[in-house]
Amino acid sequence: MRMGLIIAGIILLIAGIWVSVGDASYKDTDTVAQIGPAKIEATHDRAVPQWVGIAGIVVGGLLLVGGIANKKR
Repeated sequence: MRMGLIIAGIILLIAGIWVSVGDASYKDTDTVAQIGPAKIEATHDRAVPQWVGIAGIVVGGLLLVGGIANKKR
């Protein structure tokens, strides 16, 4: 369990830093117009909100500290 907390903390910490730097994005497809069976779609690249990265850093840091501080009894 301890090693799992440490690994999850490191992964979330790295992902949070990656999102906060601004390199994370996702594709969003919108239907612009539709006439019968034909439709026009537009695909946009959207940036992941910065608060998601900050939350990942905080949660990852807490898991990392919790995994390191957890002592086996």
